Amino acid sequence: MTALVSSSATEAPYIRAGFRCDAAQSYLFDIDGTLLNCRDAVHYRAFRQAVENVLGIEAGIDGVPVHGNTDIGILRAALRRAGVDDTRVDLHLPQIVEHMCAEAQRSREQFIPELCPSIRELVLHLLERGKLPGIASGNLEPIGWIKLEKADLKSMFSFGSFAWPLESRAEIFSHGAFLARQRLRPSAGVCVLGDTPADIHAARVAGLPIIVLATVIYTFPDLLTY
Repeated sequence: MTALVSSSATEAPYIRAGFRCDAAQSYLFDIDGTLLNCRDAVHYRAFRQAVENVLGIEAGIDGVPVHGNTDIGILRAALRRAGVDDTRVDLHLPQIVEHMCAEAQRSREQFIPELCPSIRELVLHLLERGKLPGIASGNLEPIGWIKLEKADLKSMFSFGSFAWPLESRAEIFSHGAFLARQRLRPSAGVCVLGDTPADIHAARVAGLPIIVLATVIYTFPDLLTY
């Protein structure tokens, strides 16, 4: 990682020697666990309903790694566990994604996002200094924007990179950097903000510096080992 920040005042930030947190021109934020957390089950219910509508089966995510995963990665893993082979998954993914997004849209008023500590202040700080904030999330795009809208954050972000048709976090981060540089210049510095080891790995694969926020699932000591 490049920098690690805890939401607790008891942990001093870890910053790699020579790294400047304010040097980038654009900052790409993960959503879940970085910007906000949704305590409701709308996203999960949309997944369950979409799979049932399209494939006629029940598939849960119990035991499937979700933290740092993407919606497509979670779908694929859950369907494999339910006995659906990858060929059938690939065939029906467009329909499942469409149904997931439609179900989330129908239930949009039931999303109850809670902002992570100091997030609004951080994004405003970047905007006031002429930085370009963007989104780089494993959520499906319509679902990600609904969460941000319900959290009153959407207006702060002018672009985003999401799951589908992209699947891996590294692809999502790389595409987010491409979108940022389209809006700025090809050589613009881009930094990612995430909260999981998967974010750290994906940023390394994408060749991007990362600021990791120890906000929810992974503790400061846990993340420091990566």
